[in-house]
Amino acid sequence: MQLCDTHCHLDDTRYDEDFEEMLKRAENAGISRFIIPAADPKDLQKAQHLANTHTNVYFASGVHPDLAYAYDENSIKSFLNDPKCIAIGECGLDYYRLEEKLEDFNLDSIVDLKTMQKRVFIAQIELAIQFKKPLIVHIRDASQDSLEILQSYAKDLVGGVLHCFNADFQLLKLAPFNFYYGIGGVLTFKNARKLVEILPKIPLESLLLETDAPYLTPHPHRGQRNEPSYIPLVLEKMQEILQLPKETLITQINANTARLFKIS
Repeated sequence: MQLCDTHCHLDDTRYDEDFEEMLKRAENAGISRFIIPAADPKDLQKAQHLANTHTNVYFASGVHPDLAYAYDENSIKSFLNDPKCIAIGECGLDYYRLEEKLEDFNLDSIVDLKTMQKRVFIAQIELAIQFKKPLIVHIRDASQDSLEILQSYAKDLVGGVLHCFNADFQLLKLAPFNFYYGIGGVLTFKNARKLVEILPKIPLESLLLETDAPYLTPHPHRGQRNEPSYIPLVLEKMQEILQLPKETLITQINANTARLFKIS
């Protein structure tokens, strides 16, 4: 088994003390490639360094929607010509607990906050079109606005992945536009009923595996730091739901990963 963790925040300080050991555990578990998505712009240089000092680590450049106020296009663009930078994001919309975010954004209204998130999301979509790189998309409590924006640009994009897919059926409309659905530890949660129900409706050629490490640790390790070596737990649950041979899933998911991110 040689899989890719398509979304793992390996630049997080929680890996500083045992980074090499953590990678070795993942490789021993059959995880041979790792993609670090951008979140906070101040961590981009660290992600770039990790990618350029490990042949099987890649990174993306972008800004998480909760940090849209920190968006600096020139800074984001400065990483995009690095061969190890294979995507843009994670970018998108996050409308969860907006009132609590107003102070961070230095704004007075939720309308203004949503407007800023949309503006920064669209700016990163335009960069993805310009540089012909796939998007890593974060959507939380914002499916309709996200869908409308992505559909309006879909024909010009090379594609993307909906990271930590939120099991919103309407977002499956993006599959024909080379969009993929990142499935992680949430699939193993007892309260993941919606995701379990929608998983068989996602085209097999649109599935990707991820951890979102160090977050969203799968059962039975919930409460601990997540890491890429737990991908097999997600794969096992996926196999159980879809009733497909493990090798069939591995082959298909590897093909999907290579098609979107151009890594093999």
